[in-house]
Amino acid sequence: MDEKNKQKYKELMIRFRNLEKDHLLQGIENQKLERKVKELKKEIEIHKKIPQILATVVDRLDDDKVAIRGTVGHTLIVGYPKDINEELLIPGARVALNEHTMSIVEVYPDEKDAEVKAMEIEEKPDVNYEDIGGLETQIREIKETVELPLKHPEIFEEIGIDPPKGILLQGPPGTGKTLLAKAVAKQTNATFIKLVASEFVNKFLGEGARYVREVFELAREKTPSIIFIDEIDAIGTRRTENHTGGEKEVHRTLMQLLSELDGFDQRGDVGIIAATNRIDILDEALLRPGRFDRTIEVPLPNTESRKDILQIHAKKMKLDEKIDFNKLANLTEGFSGADLKAVCTEAGMYAIRSKRRKVIQKDFINAIEKMIKLN
Repeated sequence: MDEKNKQKYKELMIRFRNLEKDHLLQGIENQKLERKVKELKKEIEIHKKIPQILATVVDRLDDDKVAIRGTVGHTLIVGYPKDINEELLIPGARVALNEHTMSIVEVYPDEKDAEVKAMEIEEKPDVNYEDIGGLETQIREIKETVELPLKHPEIFEEIGIDPPKGILLQGPPGTGKTLLAKAVAKQTNATFIKLVASEFVNKFLGEGARYVREVFELAREKTPSIIFIDEIDAIGTRRTENHTGGEKEVHRTLMQLLSELDGFDQRGDVGIIAATNRIDILDEALLRPGRFDRTIEVPLPNTESRKDILQIHAKKMKLDEKIDFNKLANLTEGFSGADLKAVCTEAGMYAIRSKRRKVIQKDFINAIEKMIKLN
């Protein structure tokens, strides 16, 4: 092969390799585009699907019909296809409806709403009365009001009186209201169900009232149980002439709560405790006899109580010297129980920062000074 042909051969080979490379890259790009097309087709199919409506079965009727209730509260009579398991269509079951025909297309497992499941539920709380400092009077009152009716209902029958139905704890945040409720739950071997009242208020009409019903149903299923409603003022404020959607939903939820309280037997296996730091704005209907019969004030701890609380939280701490708890109690005027617990935790952190394995008086002083600055 002469020199001229060799040069041309090299040029053709280079061009061939470049074309081959371009072909390979184009093939890879085509594969990417094909995958993208498939993803877009799937997305289009999802958007083409008819949306479904979630509803709850109210009653089972004849002729393959059931009564259902949607989120807006209307009750409808709808049908269902033969392939739906009829045994699942019981009152309370959640079903999906075809948006156009309103017929049942699917039955979901019978379970509580996620909002109810997400509540704090403890089968056996780990709080004892001994873990609560400075609230001896409140402990005695809550024993009489909640513990005694759950453990010894026969005493009230013998005397011939009904025990208080509900108990309202009122006082500033962090003073031990939740601890009191947990302690009485442990003492009575009751399931502790805690929720914040604002969780009842849902932007969808009728949802807040439904959550109230389901919470009380859950409490009945897990008896003995104690329902603890924190920040009850979120739904229990005095009713006004305001007719906004939000106000109507709050009032609807409050009415459902009042209805549930009225339907409870005082000698049953469910105790009801609520807490608030704004008793002055509560609706009078909540406080009338037969609902929250007894109010217990849980104030900020005094000097002696602050000393007790500090000693309780410091009991498990490694202390390097004798701590002057009297001095610490005097320095923490206006602190809540939660603040005092934070002081002990912060004192331990000061010891760790100083590379010590034990806590000294100075650590507590520094922690108190820090809490004062934060507040």
